[in-house]
Amino acid sequence: MKVAPKLIFLLRDPEGLVTAIADALHSNPSSSYRRLEESFELSLEQRYGIKEQKARGQLVHFIDDKGNYQVSVLLLQNYEPPALVCAISEVLAQLNCQTSTLPLLLAPFVVESSKLKGQEKSLAASESKVSLYGLQIGLETDITQAMAARTQKAPSSLQIHCEPLACFLQLVRILKLPTFILIGQRTTSHSNKTSGGELQILHEMGDLLTSNTGLSFRREKIIWNPAKESKDAQEPWRALYG
Repeated sequence: MKVAPKLIFLLRDPEGLVTAIADALHSNPSSSYRRLEESFELSLEQRYGIKEQKARGQLVHFIDDKGNYQVSVLLLQNYEPPALVCAISEVLAQLNCQTSTLPLLLAPFVVESSKLKGQEKSLAASESKVSLYGLQIGLETDITQAMAARTQKAPSSLQIHCEPLACFLQLVRILKLPTFILIGQRTTSHSNKTSGGELQILHEMGDLLTSNTGLSFRREKIIWNPAKESKDAQEPWRALYG
C-alpha cells in the first residue's frame, strides 16, 4: 500500500463525523497538488480466519508536480468487534511493510464524553474555540510538536472506553508507528446538538490537520446529518458480555 510521508488516518463512524472531515479535505489553491483517488480491499482470512469480511476503504493522495506523494488520506470502513481490530491491524501492517520511511499518522477521533474517564478536567469550549486532546506515539517531529502546541496533552490517567480509538491506539503502540492522535470530546445532550458542538469539533480538527499538511479544509464541503440513534441500539455486541 503506497502512501505519502504524511497520512491522515480516518475511521468511519456510524454518525458520519469522520466522513465529513474527509469530504472537506482538499488541495490548497496555492499549491500544485493533484488529487488521486483509489480504493483498497485487504483479506482478513489468512491472518485472522475471517472469510466474510475484508478491510475496505478509500485512499486519496495529494501529489506534487514532480509526482511525489505529499499527503495521503485513508478512510477505513466502519466495523464492529471483533472484525474491527482485525481490519485496523491489517491496514497498519500494510503501512509497516513499506520499505521506505514509515509515514507519520495523523488520526482524528470524535468520542462521546462518557467514554473518556479519568480526565483531570473535562474538555469544553473556550470562547469560540474547542479544546482537543493530543496524544503522541513514537518519534517527535516538527508536525507533532506544532499539533501538540495547539492541543491539550492527554493525561496519563485517561481511560478510553471507545473501541475504535482504543484498538487503534494499542496497535500503533505495538507496531511503533509514529502517530499523533486528535481526540475531540462530544456530548449527547440536546444543548450540545443545538449549539453545533460537533461542527465546532470538526472545524477545529480540520484546521489543525490542514495547517500542518499543506492542505485546505473547506468548511462549506462538510455534509453531516446527525443520526438519531436509540440508546438500546448502540453497540449491540456488548450484550454478548452481559
